Amino acid sequence: MRILCLDYGEKRIGVAVSDPLGLTAQPVTVLSKQANFEKDLAGLKKIIDQYDQVSEIVIGLPKTMKGEIGPAAKKTIEFIDFLKEKLTIPIITWDERLTTVSASRLLQDAGMNTRKQRKVIDKVAATIILRSYMERRK
Repeated sequence: MRILCLDYGEKRIGVAVSDPLGLTAQPVTVLSKQANFEKDLAGLKKIIDQYDQVSEIVIGLPKTMKGEIGPAAKKTIEFIDFLKEKLTIPIITWDERLTTVSASRLLQDAGMNTRKQRKVIDKVAATIILRSYMERRK
């Protein structure tokens, strides 16, 4: 029973996954967003197939600092609605405010420069979202 987590961004989709017991979260990859949702789904299906016990998908919802649904959240909701039509796996949204900032700080503290961060920040953000979700579930 694994949880897959997505950080759906403007250009990339960060992916993280839990261990089979749902105790830890690990970064998996960063997918470049494609021309349409169908192509993004094809990339996600490969990951879902790789982790054969995915029981739910958590997707970070980028609300504004006031907790409102802004343009980025609206695009994410469109993607979530598309996935709900195509997948049978339950999809849960999770407030992701400031996760990219947290991921950036974590990487800076590890000594990674900004250029190198671009390659991994989205999967680190997805890992932070997933950890937050799993901690709240306990």
